[in-house]
Amino acid sequence: MLPFNSNFFTRAKELLLHILFPNTCYACRRDLALGQKEPLCEECLKQIKTVGSLYCQRCGKPLPDGGAHCYQCRGTKARQFKCKIIRSAVVFSPQVRALVHAFKYADQAYLSDFLSDMMYRHFYDYTDLSESELIIPVPLHAKKAKTRGYNQAELLAESLAQKLCLPLAKQVLKRVRNTPSQTKLGREDRLKNMSDAFECVIGEKIKGKVVLLIDDVATTGATLEGCAAALKKAGAKKVMAYTLARET
Repeated sequence: MLPFNSNFFTRAKELLLHILFPNTCYACRRDLALGQKEPLCEECLKQIKTVGSLYCQRCGKPLPDGGAHCYQCRGTKARQFKCKIIRSAVVFSPQVRALVHAFKYADQAYLSDFLSDMMYRHFYDYTDLSESELIIPVPLHAKKAKTRGYNQAELLAESLAQKLCLPLAKQVLKRVRNTPSQTKLGREDRLKNMSDAFECVIGEKIKGKVVLLIDDVATTGATLEGCAAALKKAGAKKVMAYTLARET
């Protein structure tokens, strides 16, 4: 009788499951290779681009034609912002959108490992983020958190704080207004929507600290600015932000 080989049967079971229920790319829906851990196929992974070296020094918006600042941050305008620096790991492409939407809206919380790894890989591209002393995730309103089951920014922040060996403060910032979706709002309306939407409830933890806010996507920076205003009011020395992706 041939000796029992558990590895053979395990591999056979994996192969059968792969044939019957193959994992597919979140973006293009092609079948992924057996054993592939990445949630995107090779071609879609190649489409994910970093922000590069040409970006607004304040808000991190890509500037294809160069320059130090975008129009919104040019000259004395930057002084009004409480969030002094916004940086992002990658550009918000269709491939990244597919991952973020699955992560936020389709209960795919496990994607936090892959996405936070992406953030970690590009964190040191930005020397100005080295000042960070404390990581705080952008909070969800309690009603939205209950519906979703988790805060995607918090999952990213937890993983990133571990990798960067920085302290994490999850309960410091609270969303006190359940604001309408920002999706269809313009820049000015987004800023108004986020005005006084956040409150720092444990101020002693952030007094005199350089705080790094973590979120999934930066669009106009209105949400990050709302958070930063509350943190600065409570005594934070400086507030910066780092997101997975940056819309262009």
